[in-house]
Amino acid sequence: MSLTIWRGVMSAVTHAIQNRHSTRAFLKRPVEEGLIREIIDIARFSPSSGNLQPWSLIVLSGDDLSQLKEEVDQTLAQSPKGEGMGYPIYPENLKAQYQARRAKCGEDLYATLNVSRDDRPGRAKQFARNFSFFDAPVGMVLAVDRSMGHGQWADLGMFLQTLMLLAHERGLGTCAQACWTLVHKTVERHLELPEELMVFCGIALGYADNEHPINTLRTEREPLSEFTQFKGFV
Repeated sequence: MSLTIWRGVMSAVTHAIQNRHSTRAFLKRPVEEGLIREIIDIARFSPSSGNLQPWSLIVLSGDDLSQLKEEVDQTLAQSPKGEGMGYPIYPENLKAQYQARRAKCGEDLYATLNVSRDDRPGRAKQFARNFSFFDAPVGMVLAVDRSMGHGQWADLGMFLQTLMLLAHERGLGTCAQACWTLVHKTVERHLELPEELMVFCGIALGYADNEHPINTLRTEREPLSEFTQFKGFV
């Protein structure tokens, strides 16, 4: 590979990492099945410990996506707080520094919509949009075998990151949504997942509505000095 091509490849990877963000408003424009298949076909080369490749992915669009959303709506109408989490998204006693980052992310998100801290109905309405995949034309459900441990969940994260970067490279927006574990029983039943598989997260995918204010959100990142130590360098 020539130096020019190598720099171009590295530039594309760097650009995707620095510019990908969670998309929460999508255009109605459909996404071709062939493009989605291409993305997933490349993402399968993501690394995993012992090459276990512990991910299972269900991709929904059209009537199949609508039917899942309708069933989830029915569940939430009966149980507004959901069915109980299939796994804890955050630790029970989240340390202050992490809680501060989480709170800042939430405040910045609602600020793009001019929804105040005291506007509980407004916040609840926006949160509920998670369960429509933010009206994305494609919804994915990422599942994992219940027997897998922490190491394999890290593998899921690498697969998920790869998938989202590939989508970004092709002009698509994504949003990984852990909140789908709140309705995991409905999702697992509707998708007829085998007993050994559990819902890890949902993924909204489509073309971003760049005119929508919520898509202006860019979450902050800590400087390298806050989380990295260099030792032995001269």
